[in-house]
Amino acid sequence: MTPSRSRTAPAVSPDTLAASGETPRGRALDPRTGVVILLAASIAVTAPGGLWYVPAALAAGVLLALVERAWKRVLGLPAAAALAAGVAFLLPAAAPWPVLGVVGVTAEFTLRLIAVGGIAVHLVRTIPPTRLTAALRAARVPSAFTVSGAVMLRFAPTIVSEAQAVRDAMWLRGLGGWAAMLRRPLRAIEYFTVPLMASSLRAAEDLSASALLRGLGSEARPTAMHPPRLGPMDAAAAGVAVLLAVATLVWRAAA
Repeated sequence: MTPSRSRTAPAVSPDTLAASGETPRGRALDPRTGVVILLAASIAVTAPGGLWYVPAALAAGVLLALVERAWKRVLGLPAAAALAAGVAFLLPAAAPWPVLGVVGVTAEFTLRLIAVGGIAVHLVRTIPPTRLTAALRAARVPSAFTVSGAVMLRFAPTIVSEAQAVRDAMWLRGLGGWAAMLRRPLRAIEYFTVPLMASSLRAAEDLSASALLRGLGSEARPTAMHPPRLGPMDAAAAGVAVLLAVATLVWRAAA
């Protein structure tokens, strides 16, 4: 008899996980912590006087991108925020034109969305729908919010991929590009939106059937294979969020 060989899973390096868009569990936030941070940042930034909290939310998004090793986002978030801030505050001061005022107000709201979007993108890329569903159920969240959140996480990437497929098909048929958009804008919008709406309806039906097969709409409470637990990463994220909030309050009081 030949001795049995133990089969062990090959080790996966953090660089490989980062390249594949996954985050090791030791460096991933618990979905409950991420949702609380996202809600707190959204409320603070979108409330009246929320511009004071934009740097804190932007710093949180950059730190989460560093943990995820998403280097493009680390550089892209500050650059996009600086561009939006320049358009919001410098462009209206250049000339007292009403059009520039409207552009400045739009850029200001875009700046707030960029600050919150950095946190949201990190959660979407690092929290699978199954972990989100298990965490929300552990937090006693009603099933209406649990099911809708899980379906949304699955639906958004599907729509992005379908939009890219429609755009590539338009390019192959010579209907894409800025030239075609400027020459016949209504027809270009029609060629893009109609196939996207049809594919979105098909994707929604498939996701609904998948959700029913997974038992998301059942009254019985399923048991998670990997129960969600708070870890050191969650404590560190909560501490950094509190420090950023306190620093913002001190800065606002001193100003």
